[in-house]
Order: sequence, then C-alpha cells, then structure tokens
Amino acid sequence: MPTITTSDGVEIFFKDWGKGQPIVFSHGWPLSADDWDTQMMFFLLRGYRVIAHDRRGHGRSSQVADGHDMDHYADDLAALTAHLDLKDAVHVGHSTGGGEVAHYLGRHGESRVKKAVLISAVPPLMVKTAANPGGLPKEVFDGFQAQVATNRTQFYRDLAAGPFYGFNRPGAKASEAVIDNWWRQGMMGGAKAHYDGIVAFSQTDFTEDLQKITVPVLVMHGDDDQIVPYADSAPLSAKLAKNGVLKTYKGFPHGMPTTNAETINADLLDFIRS
Repeated sequence: MPTITTSDGVEIFFKDWGKGQPIVFSHGWPLSADDWDTQMMFFLLRGYRVIAHDRRGHGRSSQVADGHDMDHYADDLAALTAHLDLKDAVHVGHSTGGGEVAHYLGRHGESRVKKAVLISAVPPLMVKTAANPGGLPKEVFDGFQAQVATNRTQFYRDLAAGPFYGFNRPGAKASEAVIDNWWRQGMMGGAKAHYDGIVAFSQTDFTEDLQKITVPVLVMHGDDDQIVPYADSAPLSAKLAKNGVLKTYKGFPHGMPTTNAETINADLLDFIRS
C-alpha cells in the first residue's frame, strides 16, 4: 500500500490516481479515503489526478495513541502534498476534512494550492461558547465521546442509518449498502483516534485560518444538515474567507457527496473549471 511516514513516525495511507491537475480530498470523521470513491472516479474519468489519504488513526493509517488534533492533521496533509510535490492543487474537504483543509491553508500557506472547497464542513467553530452562541453545547460532543468509548459499533450504525444521510427524515429511503459502507469505514479506524477527533473537530476555532485564505473557496452545505447545523457554519465560513462563495442545497443532508453525488460532482467540476 502507498504510504508516507510523517516526522513523528506515523504511516499515512493514500491513493494517488491519474494525471493532470491534482484534486486532494480530505474525509470526514470517522471515515477514510474510501468515502471519496464516487468523486475520485468522477474526476479521474475527466482527466484529473485524484488523491485521498486516511487521516492518522483512521482507515489504513497507523492507529497511534497521540496526535489526533488539527495541527497534526494539517501537518500530515502538508507532508503528503510535499511528498507528491503537488502544484495548483484543489483541496476538497468534507465535514472534519473541511476543517483540515482550512487549517492546512492557514498553517502552511497557499503556495501549492489553486482553490479550496468546504463541503458540510465544521468551520468556523462547532461548539457553543460566549463568542459562538449559535454553536452546539459541549455536552453533545461529550455524549459522542461516551458512545465511542463504550459502544461505537452501535453508535456508528445509528449515525449512518439516521442523521448523517438524512435517512431518518419522513419519506427518506435508506440504503443498506451506504449504511454498511459507512460502518465499515468507521470500524477500520482506531477508537482512540475517533475519541480524540471529536474534540479536534468540535473545539477547534478556524476563524483565523479562514481569514488567511485568499484563494477562491467554495462553501457547499445542505440546509437540512443534522450533523453540522447550517446556520452556524457555512454562511459564516463563506463570509470569513476573502474569496468565499456560498452554495446552499435545499433539503440536502450532511452526507450529500454520497446521497446527492450527481449534483455535488457537477457543481465541483464547474467550480474547478471556472
């Protein structure tokens, strides 16, 4: 399997297919690069080079005990882009991966980057604070951690079968294959990485990262996102980025790159070509 070894000795698995302008995909919690299969095939078949990695502790990367924070996530992504010597790359991040992309740009600069896309992404800040009154109470994320620590197999099944893809909405038709694939990816990763990752995605404030970004940023978000509530995320992120553009999807769920791949892929292609 293709891997790189980071400066602190962690093996990061990655996929690198095709030639052409590189598109780099950063996955959501607690998944893996496999969550991007539909997007990677779509862009590969249209002449792009597509790259996706398993975040440390996730998928096929090392299940290390430490380093499950946004600084390490961003540094691992920077190590990968340097290893592959990417230029004019488009970085696409979903959910936690959107935070990873924003922090990578804020922490490591834009010299290798042409554009960025944040899909159903966690920035600017998920948790409720005095400065972020619209955020979710910390107790919500404490509950997530308790379930990961005690019964994550059922927790993951319930997330995939319910709010992640909007399968809990009236009239929604749940896909057992999609649910099984989400659960499979989650259970491939390490419980410790997923436990710590909840703090990383919920308590990291990406405001300064977003303010540093000058490349074009497309912010894509469904207004029926039950995981990362729309009002306290996408509109704020698009406003903070100097060249941010907001695209709102009526009724789309958090996992819209899977449930609504045809629409999302077409809009991604339009943005990348523009």
